[in-house]
Amino acid sequence: MEKAGKIAARAISLPVSLALKQSSILMSLLEELRWRGLVHDTTPGLEELLDSEQVTLYVGIDPTADSLHVGHFVSVVTLGHLQRAGHKPLAIVGGATGMIGDPSGKSAERNLLNEEELRHNETCIKAQLEKFLDFNGNNAAEVLNNYDWFRNMGYLEFIRDVGKHITVNYMMAKDSVKKRLDSGMSFTEFTYQLAQGYDFYHLYKERGCKLQVGGSDQWGNITTGGELIRKKLSGEAYALTWPLITKADGKKFGKTEEGNIWLDSKRTSPYKFYQFWKNSGDAEAVKYLRLFTYRSKDEIEAIEAEHQSAPHARIAQTALAEELTARVHSLEDLEKAKKASSILFGKSTQEDLISLGADTVSEVFEGIPTLRLQRDQLATGINLVDVLSEEALLKSKSEVRRALKENSLAVNMEKGGLSDETSLDLNSLLLDRFIVVKRGKKNFYLIVAE
Repeated sequence: MEKAGKIAARAISLPVSLALKQSSILMSLLEELRWRGLVHDTTPGLEELLDSEQVTLYVGIDPTADSLHVGHFVSVVTLGHLQRAGHKPLAIVGGATGMIGDPSGKSAERNLLNEEELRHNETCIKAQLEKFLDFNGNNAAEVLNNYDWFRNMGYLEFIRDVGKHITVNYMMAKDSVKKRLDSGMSFTEFTYQLAQGYDFYHLYKERGCKLQVGGSDQWGNITTGGELIRKKLSGEAYALTWPLITKADGKKFGKTEEGNIWLDSKRTSPYKFYQFWKNSGDAEAVKYLRLFTYRSKDEIEAIEAEHQSAPHARIAQTALAEELTARVHSLEDLEKAKKASSILFGKSTQEDLISLGADTVSEVFEGIPTLRLQRDQLATGINLVDVLSEEALLKSKSEVRRALKENSLAVNMEKGGLSDETSLDLNSLLLDRFIVVKRGKKNFYLIVAE
């Protein structure tokens, strides 16, 4: 475990130039992306293009929320790999296409957002992307909004200059359309591929953008753009897609029972983010190291070998959780998440609990036996034996007394001074809200004052 942590720390601070040298000495860029699992389909000639010139490329992100989630993260990492190899990434926040809704991979039409919501989401997403990509230098990343080139285009102009070049038969042949024919698709969604295709055309014409990247469900939309470029400009455009990432059970990556795992700490705390990666299965963790980190092939294979020799040590999960939490949040947030994790599985002090804050304490103890009391019940004091037994946190008063006699009971992580005469009151509350009772090494009970 300690070794995995040291490896993670080295990777977090690895300079971009060094990471690039380590990862690309023996493989071309496309070969490395393929080894990492980031290639599903490509158009012919892409490998030669990437190895012969600086390529401007783009990925589109519809601003349907005010944060990216880990399902988007493969896009961010792929842009990072391409930028580290010298290419110029553009992130297109779909202020215009976000008003339509992409039908790709959807079984029903999405709710459309109003312009005010979209503008807010765009601003938040741009701030996040600036954290992950390099916005300086001769291949500086840029964030653009396709609303800027759609806002002054009228409907008649669009159907004349764009729609006339793409046949209905061509559009109907796309998987994103065929899969929705039975359930129905609005004209709005049907035309989405034309709008995204125009993005590619516009960026090719105005920015020299030759490559669009995206998930495998975007192949139809991307190639529509290539068709427009071929027909209107006699140009040649390229596509790269990656497989849609799923968990071992086949469920959508990044989803939990509570919903998406977000990159914004206000939506998903650093502790929950850390736990998401830490709780990955063995096969998933090894796969995610390739997909979501910039570690070199040699380093990842060394971690894989060490993990396989001792799966119980969860070396791959630890390395993954540490690197991604530090990169998405901060080293400080990583240390806090590790401290929070150690509460249930290691030795922690009362000071450790207090340092986490009330929200994180609630998350750490989510799902354990909890007793909720009104504050006035604690005002006059409640006997420890009574409250633990009568509220069925422990089975009986004799069991509580036995635990006290065995010195296996702790209140707020402290054992000293406890007896069957001990009372809990308002002064017992941590963070003015909690009393944590621990029996033995792993049994916890939470008392919450409301």
